[in-house]
Amino acid sequence: VQVKESGGGSVQAGGSLRLSCQLSGFTASTYSLGWFRQAPGRERVGIAAIDNDGTTKYADSVKGRFTISEDSGKNILYLQMDSLNADDTAMYYCAARVASTAHMMLDTADTDFGFWGQGTQVTVSS
Repeated sequence: VQVKESGGGSVQAGGSLRLSCQLSGFTASTYSLGWFRQAPGRERVGIAAIDNDGTTKYADSVKGRFTISEDSGKNILYLQMDSLNADDTAMYYCAARVASTAHMMLDTADTDFGFWGQGTQVTVSS
């Protein structure tokens, strides 16, 4: 399984970015996909997840500003990020887990669970 994030970059506060995550070789009838982020000096945390039922879950820090979606036909996961602020500056990671739900996905950022990409940097300047 390969997981590859893209779409990061630098943006001013109030701006938007859309991250993409291409999944290759990942097939499962029950699964969850998620976005995590890690700011310098801080732990990696889950921020958005979606499962095969289409259920989504968001961390409070991004609720109402970020939207997770999936193009299952192309095996691509997206994260639309609006109203960005400096606190959103971090490395963003995509992950996929088998036999998991959106709620379970955000319970742990342990990289021993599931398949992970190398990350894409998002920098928001104020």
